[in-house]
Amino acid sequence: MNKQTFQYLIGGILALVIAMSIGRFAYTVILPYMQDTFAFSRATAGFLATSNYLGYLVGALIAGRLQIGDKRIPFLQIALVISILTTAMMGSTNAIIAWYALRFISGVMSAFIFVAAASLVLDQLAGNGKAHLSGLFYSGVGTGIALSAIIVSPIHAMFDWNGTWIALAVFSAVLFVFIVLLIKPVTQQTQEKSSKTVAPQRVPPTTWMKWLILAYSLEGLGYIVTGTFIVSIAEESTSFHGDAAIVWFVVGIAAIPSCIVWSKLAQRYGYVRTLFISMLFQGFGIVLPAFATNTMTLYASAFIFGATFMGITTVATTLARQIVPVNSHQILGYLTAGYALGQMLGPSLAGTLANYTNSYQNALFGATAVVVVGALCLISGLKYEKVKVGELRSIT
Repeated sequence: MNKQTFQYLIGGILALVIAMSIGRFAYTVILPYMQDTFAFSRATAGFLATSNYLGYLVGALIAGRLQIGDKRIPFLQIALVISILTTAMMGSTNAIIAWYALRFISGVMSAFIFVAAASLVLDQLAGNGKAHLSGLFYSGVGTGIALSAIIVSPIHAMFDWNGTWIALAVFSAVLFVFIVLLIKPVTQQTQEKSSKTVAPQRVPPTTWMKWLILAYSLEGLGYIVTGTFIVSIAEESTSFHGDAAIVWFVVGIAAIPSCIVWSKLAQRYGYVRTLFISMLFQGFGIVLPAFATNTMTLYASAFIFGATFMGITTVATTLARQIVPVNSHQILGYLTAGYALGQMLGPSLAGTLANYTNSYQNALFGATAVVVVGALCLISGLKYEKVKVGELRSIT
């Protein structure tokens, strides 16, 4: 791996920490503290999450249409700055209406950052014969989640919920400096090398993309129920003893190596097949707390969720880029838009249902069913992978 590819990889990981681990998922671990302070309902908690995911949907749709080719780096940097500012401003107001606006803007920026960073890093890796390292890039989300789970509780103890948001913004600002230093315009040598990228092999045709987008959209709808409420579920459990943020730490720890593991499995056994299995496995993890909210089921659910949700993203986006290798930021934008639509609806539906039934049980059953249906949508793509294992290696 040359120096520039390594720098892009590290810079991309840090960008995901800011956009996804903090911009999107910090809300999950701070949510119980905000509910304790303001006593708002599960439904309101779900609507706040939905506001963020609506922004993510809008951002993904816009990113898929923008012609940002040679402007991806400044586009990424501007989005990172705005994302950091929205994180800081979450701690500067007590007005719920302002939180809705800030979570929406944060969602837009998260989508911009994800699409731009993924496009930059995946193109750089593929152009240098390192496409199989995409799992390292996506591991940034798990790293950030684990880190936020560790630092949020002690920060909250010192500065309360609002100081926690501001502290995370300061931390993000430090990471931003490193991103600017690491992700710089591609050199001519790298560009020439990128032009020699090997064409995709043994993947479904472009016409099959609709099934991948549908499956990934349903994944977004189902996974986000656990992604939003698992800490709150642990917080409300009578059998759970200790800091509920530990559950979120388990998610992060499981997520760190998951992208690499699922990426390796996809190279060996096929991307569609691996995606199908990982979604079924995730469905099993989501439903566990619906049967019992004891320490064992919560930790098991958190581990399975962490071990799959970013792995699914890794495999799905890499597969999409293989099917449509030209203008990768556009296809990633459309794929992300479907995912964002699902995760926009999930928290509101689950929060409202939980509020009505005074339990998360039915919401978890529904989320599991949605993810399983999403997995079934992939079955038609399995026939394209009925080849020798050796032919299912990475396209580069």
